[in-house]
Amino acid sequence: MGTCAYVRMSTCCRSLPWRHHLPPVKRITIAIDGYSSCGKSTLAKQLAHHLHYTYIDSGAMYRAVALYAMENGLIQDDVLDKANLLRVLPNVHIAFKHDDGTQRSATMLDGRNVEHRIREMDVSNNVTLVSPVPEVRAKLVQLQQQMGQGGGVVMDGRDIGTVVFPDAEVKFFMTASAEVRAQRRYLELKGRGADVTLQQVLDNLERRDLDDTTREADPLIEAPDAFVIDNSHLTSSEQFDLALGHVVKAIGVVAEA
Repeated sequence: MGTCAYVRMSTCCRSLPWRHHLPPVKRITIAIDGYSSCGKSTLAKQLAHHLHYTYIDSGAMYRAVALYAMENGLIQDDVLDKANLLRVLPNVHIAFKHDDGTQRSATMLDGRNVEHRIREMDVSNNVTLVSPVPEVRAKLVQLQQQMGQGGGVVMDGRDIGTVVFPDAEVKFFMTASAEVRAQRRYLELKGRGADVTLQQVLDNLERRDLDDTTREADPLIEAPDAFVIDNSHLTSSEQFDLALGHVVKAIGVVAEA
């Protein structure tokens, strides 16, 4: 059906001559914010696939900057060389490219695929060093806004509904208990062969929660008009159905899957 979702029509309506002139369903912006390992990207991908929207993982962009800093000696002993990072920041190029192998969007850093590398634990531990830097956030917010121009976008992160797209038609704020989130993340990492303990994952999540909610630049907060989803006891499909029902109210019709 292409990139545009249209009103579902009955079989009899499809034979009518005016069917080709039905207006397309409004293409909106969907912002998903929330804590680490809350299933934001899972829900965002599900909605984007169902609605034929573009999915943008803003968190991957901050991870890519952290990886760049690590690879270029700008993070030593848990300390960021902020001055030199800001000096080279204009030369850091981040993009998303369709990966034919995985059939998913891959994060590109200076032209190379770093999608798997940025998900590893050492990057997770260092992303909180770069994400609070106002200049980094300004650069990435501008890039995110450019990517999302025109609607038809699902973007997840920490400040999408409050900073990047404050006028988004649909906003979700996702949460779950730290223990549930740590267990999910632990199983994900172990599935990739990572040598990590559940306690290490929990410690990392709690540290990121603190950093996300207390940083001076664009902290993680719930937008006043966000629809809150606590998925501590929801399956992925239950979460999707709940979110899609809320989106349908904004769009007005159900898109063809």
